[in-house]
Amino acid sequence: MKLAVWPWILMLLATVPGQGPRPIAGAQGSCSLRCGEQDGPCSCHPTCSGLSTCCKDFQEYCLEISPSSGSMMGGKDFVVQHLNWFQPTDGVICRFKESVQTLGYVDSSGQVHCVSPLLYESGRIPFTVSMDNGRSFSRSGTWIAAHPYKVSESEKSQLVNETHWQYYGTSDSMGNLSLTWNTSVLPTPTVTIELWGYDETGEPYSEKWTAKWSYLYPLATNIPNSGFFTFTPKPAPLAYQRWKVGALRIISSKNYAGEQDVLALWTNDHALAWHLGDDFRADSVTWARAQCLAWEAQEDQLPNFLTELPDCPCTLAQARADSGRFFTDYGCDIEHGSVCTYHPGAVHCVRSVQASPRYGSGQQCCYTEAGTQLLTSDSTSGSTPDRGHDWGAPPYRTPPRVPSMSHWLYDVISFYYCCLWAPECHRYMKRRPSSDCRSYKPPRLASAFGDPHFVTFDGTSFSFSGHGEYVLLEASLTDLRVQGRAQPGTMPNGTQAHGTGLTAVAVQEDTSDILEVRLAGWRGALEVLLNHEALSFTEQNWMDLKGMFLSVASEDKVSIMLSSGAGLEVSVQGPFLSLAILLPQKFLTHTHGLLGTLNDNPSDDFTLRNGQVLPVNASAQQVFQFGANWTVYNTSSLFTYDSEFLLHNYVNQPKHDPNFKPLFPNEITLSPSQSEEVTRLCEGDPFCMLDVMSTGSLSVGNSTRFAHQLHQDRLRNLQPVVSCGWLSPPSNGHKEGLKYLAGSVIRFGCNSGYSLAGAEISTCLADGTWSAPTPECQSGRNYTVLLSIIFGGLAIVALVTVIYVLLSRHRKGNVSVWRSQP
Repeated sequence: MKLAVWPWILMLLATVPGQGPRPIAGAQGSCSLRCGEQDGPCSCHPTCSGLSTCCKDFQEYCLEISPSSGSMMGGKDFVVQHLNWFQPTDGVICRFKESVQTLGYVDSSGQVHCVSPLLYESGRIPFTVSMDNGRSFSRSGTWIAAHPYKVSESEKSQLVNETHWQYYGTSDSMGNLSLTWNTSVLPTPTVTIELWGYDETGEPYSEKWTAKWSYLYPLATNIPNSGFFTFTPKPAPLAYQRWKVGALRIISSKNYAGEQDVLALWTNDHALAWHLGDDFRADSVTWARAQCLAWEAQEDQLPNFLTELPDCPCTLAQARADSGRFFTDYGCDIEHGSVCTYHPGAVHCVRSVQASPRYGSGQQCCYTEAGTQLLTSDSTSGSTPDRGHDWGAPPYRTPPRVPSMSHWLYDVISFYYCCLWAPECHRYMKRRPSSDCRSYKPPRLASAFGDPHFVTFDGTSFSFSGHGEYVLLEASLTDLRVQGRAQPGTMPNGTQAHGTGLTAVAVQEDTSDILEVRLAGWRGALEVLLNHEALSFTEQNWMDLKGMFLSVASEDKVSIMLSSGAGLEVSVQGPFLSLAILLPQKFLTHTHGLLGTLNDNPSDDFTLRNGQVLPVNASAQQVFQFGANWTVYNTSSLFTYDSEFLLHNYVNQPKHDPNFKPLFPNEITLSPSQSEEVTRLCEGDPFCMLDVMSTGSLSVGNSTRFAHQLHQDRLRNLQPVVSCGWLSPPSNGHKEGLKYLAGSVIRFGCNSGYSLAGAEISTCLADGTWSAPTPECQSGRNYTVLLSIIFGGLAIVALVTVIYVLLSRHRKGNVSVWRSQP
């Protein structure tokens, strides 16, 4: 049965921001240079639209743009919404981050346009617009610069058969190269195609280490904008061959060669094999080997970044469950067919979400179909850490923190040198060894779901059906705060239910952005607010924010990854929100709130604000008082109040509604028919049973049961496992088995001409040690083979002797008979 739409949703819908602001009567003032401010006779804060408190010129100065995002490579045209300009202007200038300026323009319909610049960072980029050629910048907005591989393919020019481009000049890889593009994105009759190169120069890890994209030379000029170009590459002039990584850019022929920050289409960054010199084409293996050796020598002079990387999860299940610290590597994703070009044999890889603090490096972990980690010590397809994190690292812009590009220079092009263009992969793997998982500790999990029910970090389960806003988690270690809003549901007959559920969750860590996820809309869709302003995910489902990353894989699930390694997942389960929080082990003893005290001691999970501890067997009424004790204070609230309904109910009223009376478990009575129906649905889940009774809805109970099951499944996936670490094969021998977890068995053997000295098998024990070390393969015949030869020879001699004796006796018998015949 379907739940009726809640009254609170109806009221919220009536006050969500519409197409334009609704100024209050008599409101005066301007938003010029005031965007984000609430003080004064009228508001320029994002909440003003819902509250009808905006200055009349709010949308003219606090800009909305379309599209709102594009590649950090720049060259994308976007329109400033709600700003029509029909008066003369000396020139439009768009300034990004107070430092990078591009020329804008006003089109024939009066719309104002900007062009995004080439940036060396991803994330939300503040920009301002001047309509008087730079004399004043009174209008402001936000542009989202995305990692080049996280924008749609339609926004890029495509390298036809990209593998051919990146192997061009190697054995049997010559001929023509082609690229295509969407002509509608670049409305011009003729185009120029340019090569740009990327490099980072200066002393590594010093202030003089700089990153730079450089215009090199044109491939074609003033050609028809047909959407297709093919050519036969020629070796580049010697002066340009030092660039090994780059991209092609297509611009209008009206622009001069190499003109910065103009409307453009870029290809993916790639290895510039096709533009290298005759020495590469004559003997690509020798050339690549020399580059590999040079990289190896340079790498050995750089600091060891491996020591500050996190250990990989031991299993695929752990890697996928630990979503606060690890996230899917788009280059090898089990959800998209496991196309693992650089890791054949793997079905899924993850990357560490946060770059390492000092060196901006990244961890990568790849897994086999059996769910075990694939190591470079066993295969060139194994997990490889990165000196430059593929997603970059704040504050970006400088090496090795430039998204995508630093990773290309220090980890990808070297892989081409050593592994793809020359048979020197052992050199690469030695300097990019897989992390094993012996020191990996799974995060701790707590959840809230249904009416609402809580499972703490230490495993205590309870229900608290309060109506209000509550502290779910506070952690002094990183000043992490997670707050939840619970509202009553509606019974099938339209009356208010005796239970509540989470309808909004807000989080902030230290000085990070504030992120809020709440229910909105007729179907209970999720709405995400950043610093009290609604976000749109029509273009990008991944955002780099201050102190966190945000991923929205679907309309009913949001993942938040904080810089501390903590992670939150908020999803829609039935009419309510379901919340899962993951905390690394370093948060041990640092948490309090409704989700308990993380210290492996469930007996103190009901700790009040004043330090008093309720007993584990506290009554439902006592637990209700515990929950009410953790009410959010107005002064510390993270929530957005952008409607009269929210202001009235959660700002001007007590944060905990003292008049709301929930249905406690000991007050439930069921008729025999109800009992049978609930038992059949809930299968013994007490949370499911309580929710059916408090809401009168079987579907709500079923959603709660499903959410509880998800928690239990994730908890199982996060259970610690024992690893004994990699065990090497013997010199002049081999091993069978690539699993190194408790119970795994490794078998050893020797090459021909060598004998095994030591145990033939070794088992990973429960204490994390191997039952036997790697044996030795000693020079000389294998004793087993030798003994087989000796005993086999003796057996043959004995058999020959027996046959000889039998034949001798047979001949003597025949002679005797012949002599007796007549």
